[in-house]
Amino acid sequence: MRTASVFVALAALLTPFVAADLHHSGVCVNGKNVYNKDATVKACEAYLKRNTGNKQHEQCPDCVMKNIGNLDVCNSAGWHIGGKELSQYCKDAGASGSLAN
Repeated sequence: MRTASVFVALAALLTPFVAADLHHSGVCVNGKNVYNKDATVKACEAYLKRNTGNKQHEQCPDCVMKNIGNLDVCNSAGWHIGGKELSQYCKDAGASGSLAN
């Protein structure tokens, strides 16, 4: 039951902006709807350390775990999270992919 509630909250939080290239929040998932908190934390820590250039998504100096809607997400107030980059960090942390707003 909790998993279903978390997924509904996650979908409501992230669905409006999934097509955008840059995001302010994201999570790691297994499959299409299973939130992976451990991978999310690891991916967020990795993105915080990222410094591959000067484009907005190449650095995330403000990446931090934040509780939004009773869900722990990787958050960047400056919209530094790139969708492809987050997905790769999530995969590196053992998840199958990511969802971002």
